[in-house]
Amino acid sequence: MEKKIVVVNAGPRKGWNTDTLLTQAGKGAEAAGAQITRFDLFKLEKYTGCISCFGCKKEKFKGHCICRDGLTPVLDAIREADGLIIGSPNYLGNVTASFRALYERLIFQNLTYNLETPCCNEHPIPVLFIMTSNAPDTMYQELVESYRQTFDRFVGPADVLISGDTLQLKDYSKTDWPWSMFSEAAKKERHETVFPEEMKKAFEMGMALAE
Repeated sequence: MEKKIVVVNAGPRKGWNTDTLLTQAGKGAEAAGAQITRFDLFKLEKYTGCISCFGCKKEKFKGHCICRDGLTPVLDAIREADGLIIGSPNYLGNVTASFRALYERLIFQNLTYNLETPCCNEHPIPVLFIMTSNAPDTMYQELVESYRQTFDRFVGPADVLISGDTLQLKDYSKTDWPWSMFSEAAKKERHETVFPEEMKKAFEMGMALAE
């Protein structure tokens, strides 16, 4: 039976690092025979993070966020999926606010506060979490591992891909002041040599997730 994989882009920039790696991971899943449903969070109708209404703690709504907004179709699709590929750029040392909004709603609906069965998710699915950053790959490993562990506990077995030291602009000289913190030449060289390998890895991880 054809697997259904949900791809979620929590970054705003079309054609750039996060978008590109998610696209490759999705293509990998498709190569394994999966059907892809993609959501770009910055294009959705208005939504919020968890509003702490505790509706999901009632038996009849167990595992279902009852808040209805732009994230509802995303949560519904993930609930019916066979796998989740989700990615975000790093903004100010963490994921985007859009990622956090979905993350809060996705995780909290499965949290029971019950010591015997802390998670009520009866349909665990594999997760691939991709994060891109202009900082080195090693800088946010603990952050990403924390997200991985939470995905693993409340959504399903999770894997991660970090792409660091990314190229942010095609031409850094067109900004209003020098970005002297970065070497444009080094950024471009990495983008031309290392980033294609990361694209290949994203493809392979997407394929593995869907197999």
